[in-house]
Amino acid sequence: MTGSTIETLDDGRGGHVHFVHTDHVNWVVLQDHSGVTLIDGGYPKQVDAVEASLREVGASPADIRGALVTHAHVDHIGGLRVLAERHGFPVYADPVEVHHVRREYLEQAGPADLAPLAWRPRVALWLLEVSRLGVLDRSGIDDAQAFPTAGELPLPGRPRPVACPGHTSGHSTYLVGDGHVLVSGDALITAHGTTALHGPQCLHKAFHHDLATNRASVQALAALDVDVILPGHGPAFHGPIADAVATALA
Repeated sequence: MTGSTIETLDDGRGGHVHFVHTDHVNWVVLQDHSGVTLIDGGYPKQVDAVEASLREVGASPADIRGALVTHAHVDHIGGLRVLAERHGFPVYADPVEVHHVRREYLEQAGPADLAPLAWRPRVALWLLEVSRLGVLDRSGIDDAQAFPTAGELPLPGRPRPVACPGHTSGHSTYLVGDGHVLVSGDALITAHGTTALHGPQCLHKAFHHDLATNRASVQALAALDVDVILPGHGPAFHGPIADAVATALA
């Protein structure tokens, strides 16, 4: 896959956590003897890249037992929507976010939010590149469902949702890898095409539905016993999550 890398971690239970890092957004594949759980799915026009990442780790879309959404922005559900339509697996989200996934409402930065930033060369280039990936697509996943249970989910990899609102009202992170790895979505990232900053950080305020709530949610993540962060944008972070949170909120 051009512009993509896959980092594989042992999940501590006989399975694997595959972190797929691309130039513009990431997704995660949880794989064990029972099949695959997909967390997020990139932009609409990245669906083929998602399928290619599954093949690269020795799986296929037929192995997907369910998909999870961190939040319902187009760069996280676009490819997932197309893939679910092709292969018919269920898509789950936080009980609040599921209405966003279905597009009963939309909490996503639009032209008016980004206009004050568009003069910046990095932002202009990013907008050009993501427009080719389907950033303007407003489609949702009509049959998305709320998590089937509280706590650890009955899906491959046994992910456990951790509510992390702010970036969107129902944004969720997920503990995987026997609880020591956090899929952080867009609450806490490590890089983004709109900035030269690298390392733990929060997205520009234009991208958050509620910046103050996102910061409070990120602060709460510092209490988790996590030493690997798999963000929605940027490379994986290896180290105590408290250090990442302190850097991001500084």
